[in-house]
Amino acid sequence: MNRRRLMLLAGAATASLLPKKLYGQHAVKIPRLGVLLYGDPKTDPNIESFRQGLRDLGYVDGTNIIIEYRYADGRPERLPKLGAELVQLKPNVLLALGGDVVRHVHAVTREIPIVFAISSDPVRSGLVASLARPGGNATGITFLQDELASKWLVLLKEAVPHISNVGFLFYPVHLDNELREAERAALALGVKLHPVEMQGPDDLDRAFERLTQAGVDALYVVSSRPTVASVAPIVAFGTTRKLPVVGGWGTWAEGGALISYGPNVLEITRQSAVYVDRILKGAKPADLPAQQPTRFDLLVNLKTAKSLGLSIQESFLLQADKVIE
Repeated sequence: MNRRRLMLLAGAATASLLPKKLYGQHAVKIPRLGVLLYGDPKTDPNIESFRQGLRDLGYVDGTNIIIEYRYADGRPERLPKLGAELVQLKPNVLLALGGDVVRHVHAVTREIPIVFAISSDPVRSGLVASLARPGGNATGITFLQDELASKWLVLLKEAVPHISNVGFLFYPVHLDNELREAERAALALGVKLHPVEMQGPDDLDRAFERLTQAGVDALYVVSSRPTVASVAPIVAFGTTRKLPVVGGWGTWAEGGALISYGPNVLEITRQSAVYVDRILKGAKPADLPAQQPTRFDLLVNLKTAKSLGLSIQESFLLQADKVIE
């Protein structure tokens, strides 16, 4: 057998081992998705719901999409460097979960498309020109609606009518209108509001001391990455002080707060995969309106009510989408 014949046979054998979709055509470049997280990809429930959204759309990491993670392990000071690292990888799309997370990729690129899922105001944050017409390289979903701030206070007062001094725990970097709206609601309800800033998880003890000194008899917590990451110690503080706690969505009531009212965050983050898919298929963030949730669930934790010595009226429980017993 001559040398030319041997080479032809070897080439045919090699080609038979290649995936059919690559043989006889140029290899298709697999898109890359950069993901920036406050926590980490193993324990963050939101990123898992997003990945499920990708799977529902037919994406498999390592097969038809490559996901590059950078995560801060709950240390916000690491986010600027991690965001810059992701941008340097030049992914096709960036995903950021959290208003205090997305700003660290948006600050270093106006070219790479960004999809966000946040509880802060994307207009005040400078991410979009308006919800209907983002106009730049970022779009996504915001859980924020101004009327929710007054609704949380109304629900807390309805569930526990005797409260009069409500602590308002918030992360000041989180851009929203909740303090303004809650103050309006407090005035209408005859409740005194005590705003207390929480600079981060390491600042909790100081924040708790200020709340104690103010003599609050209930606690309203504004949801943000640092506060949600601190559900357990915040709820424990409320339990120790016999304070009913209200938070922004199911995580709070499921974690031991008395009440939560808000969107299904896991469903929203799952749906954000749709925007990633549309951008990978050619859509521009500037043309994709930033969305807001339209459904809100009320959760009431009766176990917590009993531990606080509270009796919740049946009429209030009938409003609940879920009662935890």
